[in-house]
Amino acid sequence: MAPDPHARAAVKTSSPEARPAADSAERPQPLLRRRKARRLVVAAVVAAVVAAGIAVSLALRGGEAHGRPASVPDVTGVAAHPDQSPPRELIAAGKAAVTAYYTMKLVKQPNGNAIGTYEWRLLNTATGRYGKTDWAWLDVAPGMQTAAVLERDLPVDRIGLLNLATGKVQRWIKVDRSVGGVQFSPDGKRLLATAYSLNPDGLFKDASYRVNDKTVPGPKQSRTGFYVIDVASGKADFAERPGEKSGQGAPAGGRQDFQWSRDGELVWEPGNNEAGLIYYDVTGKRMPAPDQEARPSYPGAVRSPDGNLVAGAFVGQGDQIVSEIRNAKTGKRAAVVPGQQLLAWADNSHLIAWRCDPERCSPGEGEFRNQLLLVGLDGKATPLSGFRTAKLQDESRWFPVFTRR
Repeated sequence: MAPDPHARAAVKTSSPEARPAADSAERPQPLLRRRKARRLVVAAVVAAVVAAGIAVSLALRGGEAHGRPASVPDVTGVAAHPDQSPPRELIAAGKAAVTAYYTMKLVKQPNGNAIGTYEWRLLNTATGRYGKTDWAWLDVAPGMQTAAVLERDLPVDRIGLLNLATGKVQRWIKVDRSVGGVQFSPDGKRLLATAYSLNPDGLFKDASYRVNDKTVPGPKQSRTGFYVIDVASGKADFAERPGEKSGQGAPAGGRQDFQWSRDGELVWEPGNNEAGLIYYDVTGKRMPAPDQEARPSYPGAVRSPDGNLVAGAFVGQGDQIVSEIRNAKTGKRAAVVPGQQLLAWADNSHLIAWRCDPERCSPGEGEFRNQLLLVGLDGKATPLSGFRTAKLQDESRWFPVFTRR
C-alpha cells in the first residue's frame, strides 16, 4: 500500500509501494523527537505480535514549507470523513481513492505456528460504503469496477474477479500453481499473481529466530514464481522464481510479492542495488531499471500522474515535520510539504499522507495517533479521515489501499 502489506499502497499510475510482510512491524517508523535535530527511527517490534502496514505521518509544526509554487489549483472530487476511523464511507481526493483497507491479527496455529491474518473492508461502489469481507487477499483495478480476490487458506488455485457494485464474484481464473498475492497492472488489463508453496503469511516454529531477547516463529521461503494473467481471456503465463534475495534482521521468506513497474512493462521486487529494486520482464529475465524509475527517492516511491515529481522522505529539521518532493528527472528537491509519510498522489499538485495529531505528537504517546491528510504543494492540509489508535501494536489499526479512479 505497504504491505505491507504488506503496504502496497499507491495509486496505480505511480510506482506501487509493497505491503509489508506478515512478520514485519509497521515500517519505516519515523518518531517525533522534541529536540533540535530530528531523525527517522525504525520501530523494532516482535514479529509475531504486531500488525503490518504503512508508516505513520507527523504534522507540520512550526516553520513553512519552502519551494511551494505561487498558486495551486484546488483538488477535485474530495470525499473526506475526518470523524471516521476506521472509515465507513468513501475517502478519496482527485484521482486517488481508498478502495479497501485492512486490519491484521495474529492467529495461533497448532505446534507453535501462527498466521498473520488480514481482515479486509472493501468499497461497495453502489453505496459508497466499506463492507467487511472474508477474502484473504485482494486488489482493486483502476477505474474501481473490479477487484481480484483470493480465498482463505493461502495459497489458493483460483483468482476471483469481483464486481465492486454488487459484491459478487463474476468469474474465476484457475491456475496450476497456487498463488498468495495478486495485483492489477496499471492499465487494469493484466494480473500479476505471486505463487507460493506455503502460506506467505505463515510463521513457523521450526523457522524461529531471536528478536528482543525472545524467540518467535518466523517465515519460510516458499515463493515459486509469478503468473502474468490476461484478465479478459484468463490466459496465464508462469515464470519460475527468478532467484532468492537476502533478508536483514528477520530471516528471508514469507510474503515477497512481485509488483508492477510504473508502465506495466516489467515487474520488480526490493533489492540492494542502487535503485533499491530488482526488475524482471514478464518471463522472469533480469532487466535494468527503467529510465523513469532509475532515480527514486526510495524504493517504491510514488510519482505524480504526469511523472514529473516523486514523493520523497521525511526531511524535517528543528520544529518542522515535513517531507520532500523531488524532480523525477534530476532527483533535486522540488518542494517540501506537510506530513511525514506520503502515500498517493491525488493530482499533480496534491498528495495523501499520514499525519499524527499536531497537539499530541510526543514520543511514546501520540506519534502513532495519525489520520489521512490531503496536502498540497502550497502547504495547505485537509483532514480526510479520523485518527487511528495511538498504539502501534493494536489489531484495530487500519491500513488503506489506494486505487486510481
